[in-house]
Amino acid sequence: MAASPDEVQLLGLLIEILGAKNAVEVGVFTGYSLLATALALPDDGKIVAIDVTRESYDQIGLPVIQKAGVAHKIDFHVGLALPVLDQMVAEEVNKGWFDFAFVDADKVNFLNYHERLLQLIRVGGLIAYDNTLWSGSVVASPDEPLAAATREFNVAIAADPRVHVCQVAIADGLTLCRRVA
Repeated sequence: MAASPDEVQLLGLLIEILGAKNAVEVGVFTGYSLLATALALPDDGKIVAIDVTRESYDQIGLPVIQKAGVAHKIDFHVGLALPVLDQMVAEEVNKGWFDFAFVDADKVNFLNYHERLLQLIRVGGLIAYDNTLWSGSVVASPDEPLAAATREFNVAIAADPRVHVCQVAIADGLTLCRRVA
């Protein structure tokens, strides 16, 4: 369930290239990708991390993040992502404040996350969505609900004029959306 090492390395490089300072991560699990994001951000960078539980993060990721000296960058929110994102969007100061977002949670809500994140990410910022190829199941398994939701997401963002899209066949598929409007 964690992002792959090559994917995390790519995301870290992209964060550095962007000169990102503020990030959002939807779906934390153990915190592996969260660690990579924290390491790529400057010392005064901040990450809003959202997950329905902290259990795996507290047991596995947090000790490593503390040892790496980047725990001060993380603002962890426990709960469903949509209400947390809605609360963030409701605060005017957050609109366009974030440079980068990584989404690796609840694939059925990717389009809902996308709409909210587009309000939070600055023009020129980047949103990365994990698992957008599902090992080919998006074309091979038309009746599988997650494959259908992922396929719907892929079609919708390919037609979204607010982003430039690049789908990368790395790990289980990574879709990068650069906000342009």
